[in-house]
Amino acid sequence: MTKSAEDVFAETMTPEMIAASDLRAKELLEEYDTLQKLRKALDLTQEHIGRKMGKRQVSVAQLEKRSDFLLSTLRDYVEALGGELELVVKFEDHAPIRLSGIGERNFSDIPRN
Repeated sequence: MTKSAEDVFAETMTPEMIAASDLRAKELLEEYDTLQKLRKALDLTQEHIGRKMGKRQVSVAQLEKRSDFLLSTLRDYVEALGGELELVVKFEDHAPIRLSGIGERNFSDIPRN
């Protein structure tokens, strides 16, 4: 006899764990939506982004589903969209601070022969 995922969760997780899992799933879906919506708003395909990044379309699809990746990867993706990535830190009672140099290419990123 098969069990539904809901039954398995109810047997193995507390209500708090289920709520936290549901919240994280929602966050992941929103993050996925954000990169995909940004690309679609610019009327670009995953194939186009892949060519600009030197990656295959499937790699771009996987990237759009991820919630955690390197800043340099995000920078490459944004540049393939035709944009520029800026990181801004905001604190209460302080003007926003623009970070520079984070996620940018440097000599250690260049493959050596």
